[in-house]
Amino acid sequence: MKRSYSMFVCMAVLLALVEGCRSMRDRSPTFDVVGSYFPAWMACIIGGILLTLVTRQLLIGFKLNTHLYAAPVVYVCMTALFTMAVWLAFFKG
Repeated sequence: MKRSYSMFVCMAVLLALVEGCRSMRDRSPTFDVVGSYFPAWMACIIGGILLTLVTRQLLIGFKLNTHLYAAPVVYVCMTALFTMAVWLAFFKG
């Protein structure tokens, strides 16, 4: 009896935590693109990747890419930084 009660409590807590993509305004983080809803996180990732590619080209142009010893790590971190910056700039308001 005690085990089933603790299982019930655990399930109730888990269900409360996985509520979904509801925000304070009761809508998911999507926007309309040509009549179809597009997830905002995907747009942010695409923006972060594009900004990283532009930054990489600038670093190559200024010949600063030779000073990057762990270039893959730097570019992955740059992508994460730009992705979060795009989210804050356009979707967090």
